[in-house]
Amino acid sequence: MSKICESAKGQECQVRIPGVCNFNPETTILAHLNGGGMGRKNPDYQGAYCCSACHDVLDGRVQMVGPAEFLKVYHLEGVIRTQELLREQGLIKIA
Repeated sequence: MSKICESAKGQECQVRIPGVCNFNPETTILAHLNGGGMGRKNPDYQGAYCCSACHDVLDGRVQMVGPAEFLKVYHLEGVIRTQELLREQGLIKIA
């Protein structure tokens, strides 16, 4: 497991889907953006700290009422917030 994936442990959810998020940092993992290709994931810096409830919705295990585009926006906003936290932790550098 990478340092970025390990860093998710105990972090607050950055995806924060309204009415879904459990706000429980004990359940937080790194949720990668889709699009890495068949059998592959995007790089870890393209992931968001995500609670188990939000992750279940992003992965389609639990259905959410509303347009699917909303999920993409919540996930992308979570990635942006997570990238800033990773930068603050020294896990990524921005030139």
